[in-house]
Amino acid sequence: MSPLSQVFNTSLAEPVPQGYEDISNIVPPYSAYSPKGHPEGDLVYVNYGRTEDFIQLKREMEIDVTGKIVIVRYGKIFRGNKVKNAMLAGAKGVIMFSDPADYWATGVQPYPDGWNLPGGGVQRGNVLNLNGAGDPLTPGYPAKEYTFRLNLEDGVGLPKIPVHPIGFHDAIHLLKNMGGQIPPNNWKGALNVSYKTGPGFTEDFHSHKVRINIHSNNQVTRIYNVIGKIRGAMEPDRYVILGGHRDAWVFGGIDPMSGAAVVHETVRSAGKLLRKGWRPRRTVIFASWDAEEFGLLGSTEWAEDNARLLQERAVAYINADSAIEGMYTLRVDCTPSMHTLVYDITKQITSPEEGEEGVSLYESWHKRDNWTNDRDAPRISKLGSGSDFEAYFIRLGIAAGRARYTKNKKTERYSSYPVYHSVYETFEIVEKFYDPTFRRLRAVAQVRGGLIFLLADSQVLPLDAKEYADSLRKYAQSIGHLAQTNTEQMEKYKVSFEPLFSAVENFTAAARDFHERLQTLNRKDPLQVRIVNDQLMYLERAFIDPLGLPGRPFYRWLCNT
Repeated sequence: MSPLSQVFNTSLAEPVPQGYEDISNIVPPYSAYSPKGHPEGDLVYVNYGRTEDFIQLKREMEIDVTGKIVIVRYGKIFRGNKVKNAMLAGAKGVIMFSDPADYWATGVQPYPDGWNLPGGGVQRGNVLNLNGAGDPLTPGYPAKEYTFRLNLEDGVGLPKIPVHPIGFHDAIHLLKNMGGQIPPNNWKGALNVSYKTGPGFTEDFHSHKVRINIHSNNQVTRIYNVIGKIRGAMEPDRYVILGGHRDAWVFGGIDPMSGAAVVHETVRSAGKLLRKGWRPRRTVIFASWDAEEFGLLGSTEWAEDNARLLQERAVAYINADSAIEGMYTLRVDCTPSMHTLVYDITKQITSPEEGEEGVSLYESWHKRDNWTNDRDAPRISKLGSGSDFEAYFIRLGIAAGRARYTKNKKTERYSSYPVYHSVYETFEIVEKFYDPTFRRLRAVAQVRGGLIFLLADSQVLPLDAKEYADSLRKYAQSIGHLAQTNTEQMEKYKVSFEPLFSAVENFTAAARDFHERLQTLNRKDPLQVRIVNDQLMYLERAFIDPLGLPGRPFYRWLCNT
């Protein structure tokens, strides 16, 4: 396409927020690990780029994206999976944008007047498909100078086609003249365009193509983790870890700096206690990870470098990524054995909300997020992946948890938070909109710090095997429900879940018996205390399959879904 025939070029940078105009080294929007290239072709709109979207496009709309460039909106699934799905479908390039339907809160102004994403705002991010591998060139091994590295073409999860993110103001120019079919309503976002699928443009522009020009420079470079330790007074060979990353795409006002501030405050608090003569029973490790945004590299490589030691000695890992993603209530994701501990801690912390003086964080949280059907308590979610706890929990089988302040998921349907990974993620957006008093951040710091100090200092580890049994029962019930609604397939393929249900019953009985024995534990006998603590610590390891899940060898925790 000659320059004379160009109709529109997307922006090379985001409009800089007020007060940051003199900063010259702002990272422009790009997709990390995208290969360089200049593909040109017809444009096809593929909704969220999910597997079901490509299936629907192929089977129902009879549109083949082979050799085409696809445009996809952020949301629903990880951006790396969108790129993988596009590659599998035969596309030769991917354009991604944040649609207001997924990144705007109702009744809120764009930044700086509110906390919504401006039209020129762009979400950066890596487009890998690592599945827990860490450095793409050294899967399973720490990326030291002497480590054998795969060739780029053999690297784990590296995309093979160029990828580029744009803002929705630019997306409008591409989508408004699209030809082809009108898609189903659930494919339509909030832009004032028809969201036609293509391929290609309307009659006035039918001869025009889209070209992606990517001049990336992928190279091996050094990263730095910062590790601090407080040696345990009685059990120095047992580790409690608080870890969070410090690398940011631009200013990182929310991700990760709200979390990094919590780590610093926790370290400062521990320092004050040390000066007063306190020492934790167990060793506490504080970690500041590098290169999280590039595939959880810092945390995963350190885990790989210390895997044997951590599997033998690590009690728990508490993650300290973004401490705030909304203004509504607390959100906790953790190992089931930590549920009781989380509830106990939040009952001792004051609610940060105005008008709730004298109310505990537990009560505030319970009032806002009581979604459980069979238990009168706030909702605690399972841990997934996507942050630095991944290698410790899913690969090594170390009990883990994370806490943050979040949005109202019943009414606020937007993905993540609107300015996620954009230049507008500033300190000012936190100070002006998310947490003007910083009480919410303090509450999160108290939860994370409380977990660390109680896990490090309690004589008997405050982990609850009965809670694990209860969670396993719920998982089994959900599988049983699916089995009941698919009896024909169960009989056809001779599938039975009775061994699973029996194992859950046996585990439940064993957990109950274990906690009954705890009631008669001689706490003056250090050997007896050590034995039960090791049983609690190694409980999580029992769910690890050394071979990993099929096709995902580094996802070894069998309860992972």
